Amino acid sequence: MAGRIPAALRSATFAKPTASLLRSSIAQQTQRSFQTSRQLLQDGVIARRPVGAFRGTLFGFLFGSVLAGGGLYYYVIDEYKVSNELLTEDIYALQAAVQRLEGYVKEIETEVKSSKK
Repeated sequence: MAGRIPAALRSATFAKPTASLLRSSIAQQTQRSFQTSRQLLQDGVIARRPVGAFRGTLFGFLFGSVLAGGGLYYYVIDEYKVSNELLTEDIYALQAAVQRLEGYVKEIETEVKSSKK
């Protein structure tokens, strides 16, 4: 059993401790029980605030809205160009049909005038 006891305890005497010994042991215990990091001991350490959930949500929503709005804008512009081209083609086709009809009406008028004489 004596082999299991550490050497420091085997050689220690169990006499009544003196006041100076008590003060030094209390000081050692106090020093050892107070543990902190070097950063916490420094005064004036300003920690960076993490981005909160509200700010992250707000910026995410705004970013998504701007992105969706930009995509919608280009989609609408593209559709506007396509519909404008189709409308222009229809106008030219209508103009050609009106010119043909005008030519047919002039031919009929000339035939009617020639047949009355």
